[in-house]
Amino acid sequence: MERKLSEEDVALQSELRAFFENEVPDHLKNSYMKDGEAVPEILRESQKFLDEHNLAAPQWPEEWGGRGWDELQLHIYRSELQRAGLPSPLPFNINMVGPVIAAFGSQELKERFLPKTKSLEIWWSQGFSEPDSGSDLASLRTTAVREGDEWVVNGQKTWTTLGQYGDWIFTLVRTDPKADKPQKGISFLLIDMKSEGLTVRPIKLIDGGVEVNEVFFDNVRVPADQLVGQENKGWDYAKFLLGNERTSAAPVGSIKAVLAQAKQHAREARSPNGTALDDPLLAARFAELEAEVMALELTVLRVAGDSRDGRPDPASSILKLRGSELQQEVFELMVDVAGVEALTWHTGDWGGETLPRYLNFRKASIYSGSNEVQRNIISGGILGLRG
Repeated sequence: MERKLSEEDVALQSELRAFFENEVPDHLKNSYMKDGEAVPEILRESQKFLDEHNLAAPQWPEEWGGRGWDELQLHIYRSELQRAGLPSPLPFNINMVGPVIAAFGSQELKERFLPKTKSLEIWWSQGFSEPDSGSDLASLRTTAVREGDEWVVNGQKTWTTLGQYGDWIFTLVRTDPKADKPQKGISFLLIDMKSEGLTVRPIKLIDGGVEVNEVFFDNVRVPADQLVGQENKGWDYAKFLLGNERTSAAPVGSIKAVLAQAKQHAREARSPNGTALDDPLLAARFAELEAEVMALELTVLRVAGDSRDGRPDPASSILKLRGSELQQEVFELMVDVAGVEALTWHTGDWGGETLPRYLNFRKASIYSGSNEVQRNIISGGILGLRG
């Protein structure tokens, strides 16, 4: 079966490619990471630029600056963005809290937060996981107790990505510890990270970087009107958020770009028999991965094309699973191509960045729902199997 873009989608792809190639300032391309760390100034400037051209949040409702694009159009947009070497708009803002506020927040919350969320004037952090509540998120223990016009929050969140740059944090908290099911007693709060009693502490990772953090709440007082939606309905909003996150968890454009870089370096690396790419085993690995990435892209197109009413196809779990596996396989190949240069570690050249990136992307099989969780969803929700 042949799958190809319609004339309208090809026109959109051409329009976006021309814009990203010709209109985006060069200093914003391929510059949002340095020594394995995000460069916040570049991320802010890039998203502000996209927002000025109505391209920061195309999946949002049009009344809040979206474009009304379907999942296939969004896939084209993301692929062209990644192809151009631009950072994707901050996912915590655009894929996570923004759609939740737009769908469930009060009019006051929408007007207060959505414009600044879209432009990255507000940098959002995610407060979901806890030391003992990751995949089993419903067991979270951070509490919020109502006192007059405020909530008093106590507890701890962990693995808060880029939390050191956060202005605000969207947080799941337990507001009814006596609920008959743990999912029923959770609410969704927006908290200013400058609040008294809130502390951010970095976690040093295996690649030597500080990408994630612990966040502690010690009697943090939060105005009651910063509750999103209804009290004790936060679990519903969290499922909505995670569904949005998972649909973009197969970054085909980024995988293709990294694979192409590795192949170019293999062409340039000298060996006794010519170049590294002349090694038939290495060439076969490239061919196999290129075929796998092509298969993933075709699956993304199918899933995106089959989405209805803004709800992702359940097969998005397959995209997340296979996308994270391919990311890891491509970064492993990148290290093998670099060879001993990979051991130089953050020297500013390509080889010195390969091993830190490989180590960092061991996380890909955990975030957006671990691969083990995705396999359970696929077996039950798609294949109809029951354990």
